Parts: sequence; structure tokens; C-alpha cells
Amino acid sequence: MADELRHPEDLRYNESHEWARCKDNIVTVGISDHAQAELQNVVYVELPEVGFTTKQKEEFGVIESVKAAYDLYAPVSGEIIEINEELEYTPELVNEDPYNQGWMIKIRMDDSNELDNLLSAEDYFTHIESKEMGE
Repeated sequence: MADELRHPEDLRYNESHEWARCKDNIVTVGISDHAQAELQNVVYVELPEVGFTTKQKEEFGVIESVKAAYDLYAPVSGEIIEINEELEYTPELVNEDPYNQGWMIKIRMDDSNELDNLLSAEDYFTHIESKEMGE
């Protein structure tokens, strides 16, 4: 299954399936193609307010599908400076385009060294494969 999904090389990943794209100390966050495929039809995304401060691996929101609800975890610490308001009305963007239009939040990162705690695309792929083998 994992080899059929996309995991862009330029992103970093949480083991909990959130991705992080860093540019000029701003980290854009969403969920991976693997996560959206597991969830299937996303029907609701609960995101924090702009100005909320989060810590790495701390819960920042919830995503719900017709199948289940899952907590979302921040890949880095910092202040949330923008949320994807489109997801309030069109949460299916997470399924349709998880790495672009389906992004969730933007964080002004406190410590760029936290990126080192995240998985590369290759390591994330290995993580997914090992989870699937364990099922």
C-alpha cells in the first residue's frame, strides 16, 4: 500500500503522519497521503485559532472522516500564524490534495533544530511499511 502513495522528498514527517514544509522559518503543516488514504472521506477539520502557541508533538487539532476521528500533532513548536480556512467549508481538500490545497496550519517555528526530530520521506516510508507488516 505505502509504495502506491506519494511522500514528497522535500518534506519532513511525524510518525503520527503530519508533514512539515519549511520556508524562511515558517512551517506549513498537513497530513500525509498515507493518512488521508487511511481516513478516506474527510468531513471535518478542527484547527486552532491564529496566535495559538503549540509545542512539538502536542495536539493542535482534530480531523474527522466518515470512518474515524484522529488528533493532529504539531511537527514543530511555535506560534500558529495562519490556518487554512478553506477546510472549514471544503474539508475534502485534505483527500484531494493533501500536500498543497489541503494544508492545515502555518507555524512560525521557535527552533529549527526540531526539524531534526522529524522523519525524512525515506524514513517515513519505512515507518509506514513496518506498521503495515506488523498488522
